[in-house]
Amino acid sequence: MIRSALFLILTAATVCHAAEEVITIPTRDGVKLSYLLVQDPSAAPKAVAITFIGGLGALNLAKRAESGPVKFGPTTNYLVRIRERLVDADIADAIVDAPSDKLPQGMQDEFRLGADHLADIRAVIADLKKRFPGARIYLIGTSRGTISAAALAAKLGDSVQGVVLTSTVTNHDKMDEALSRFDFTTIKIPLLFIHHRDDGCVTSPYRNVERMSKTITLISVSGGDPPQSGPCDPQSPHGYFGRDAPVAQAMRNWILGREFAWDIQ
Repeated sequence: MIRSALFLILTAATVCHAAEEVITIPTRDGVKLSYLLVQDPSAAPKAVAITFIGGLGALNLAKRAESGPVKFGPTTNYLVRIRERLVDADIADAIVDAPSDKLPQGMQDEFRLGADHLADIRAVIADLKKRFPGARIYLIGTSRGTISAAALAAKLGDSVQGVVLTSTVTNHDKMDEALSRFDFTTIKIPLLFIHHRDDGCVTSPYRNVERMSKTITLISVSGGDPPQSGPCDPQSPHGYFGRDAPVAQAMRNWILGREFAWDIQ
């Protein structure tokens, strides 16, 4: 059974009203997964983004929705922070939580790379296709969420139409291997990297994606506000702090097949 908590917000970036709804669906045997659906309820979107936050990917959406609208603070993940800038009549957004068997602890890298995660997201895609027939499906990941987005993009084939990786974690670190051994050539659908030149997180140095930009499209970002968090946290270049609007717009334009800025300064 699908459980939801529905409320309306007025987005700052568009003239439409965006609805936010926590959707909970069954995925694997005895497992449920929740996602935050953000959409313009008066429109039929051309594309739906399935987004994966960083860290351990745990939002506890279903539990938080029990007490009313889900709220997020100023230190929240970048992809949660820009949801109102990403969504309008053309794009809906599904921000994915960790599945019920990975709450509250969250998802390790091994899970993000594995078969159970793939099964969960296949269920999410099926649910979204019922809601938005004909809409193109895109995957978006940031930081450790790029592990999910990249691995799934390589396995889902034409079930999805493109993938955006922001602040891609390409170095092994104290948590796990991240995408240090991932073969990006296994992704056969359109792939976009977005990365801040001054990303100071040891797991996601700019130089690693810059080397791959000869064969993969890269949007490079500069500037922003002075960091107010650690180098691997959202209020820093790693989270495009102070660059929300132009980065979200470039992402939107790429998804919708429009011209986009290769260099955001």
